[in-house]
Amino acid sequence: MIMKTVLITGAKGQLGRSLEARLNSMTEVKSLFTDVDDLDICNKEAITAFMEANSVNYIINCAAYTAVDKAEEEEIVCFRLNRDAVRNIGEAATRFNAKIIHISTDYVFDGTNSLPYVETDYTCPVSAYGRSKQQGELILRAVCSDAIIIRTSWLYSEYGNNFVRTMMKLAKEKDELNVVFDQIGTPTYAADLAEAILGIIKKAETEKFYPGIYHFSNEGVGSWYDFARKIFELAGLDCKVNPINTKNYPSRASRPQFSVLDKGKIKKTFGLQIPHWEDSLKRMMQNIS
Repeated sequence: MIMKTVLITGAKGQLGRSLEARLNSMTEVKSLFTDVDDLDICNKEAITAFMEANSVNYIINCAAYTAVDKAEEEEIVCFRLNRDAVRNIGEAATRFNAKIIHISTDYVFDGTNSLPYVETDYTCPVSAYGRSKQQGELILRAVCSDAIIIRTSWLYSEYGNNFVRTMMKLAKEKDELNVVFDQIGTPTYAADLAEAILGIIKKAETEKFYPGIYHFSNEGVGSWYDFARKIFELAGLDCKVNPINTKNYPSRASRPQFSVLDKGKIKKTFGLQIPHWEDSLKRMMQNIS
């Protein structure tokens, strides 16, 4: 296989670091890990110069504004990264003949479904963050024909700030915690998403690239309450978890009440085997212990 060059934006985030842990061992890939200090994707000229200097074959865009509540107050900043920067990347990819794998979110949905969301379901976000990601999807598809968009949910990993690490920290400080039980979705281990992305690239090299929108999360369904209880069980932490309604946990941004994603399309197209969320959480907990 001829060596390919892969640009990873947002490389210091959960998914970026999970990709780095895997890409560094792939001798057939030249990986360019960038974050805002290395490449400001909000700067169109900077992206153009970077692409001119490097023969990039694939762009994995992990960069995003993800502070959901803060986005309600910083909507301009949020849209600059989640919409405008995505346009910049898409236009550069088209100009320099690169393919994109862009990460989106379950927050593009309003959460009123009772069945898992498929890729063709109507998007109707209920937060500034969700709207910005929806707009990013639409713009990317308009400016770049060689783009894969992967919507994912409830991402966690060994790295950075996420629900698992927050719960473990709080459980060591408090005897009991209140966690919402009426928001339903699926936790996603960033390592599993990273493996899926690399599988997509390998398939593109041996077969073809399949542009379009795909859903990826781990298998299974649960609430944040279920997630927290399983974390404490696996970590051996003695902390009582009280189930509460969303209305009793006020936040600036609204969240989808139901955001389970149907993964049939991505499994069929790329031949993926996706682990259950409880099994992946156990693997992650073993890694950090």
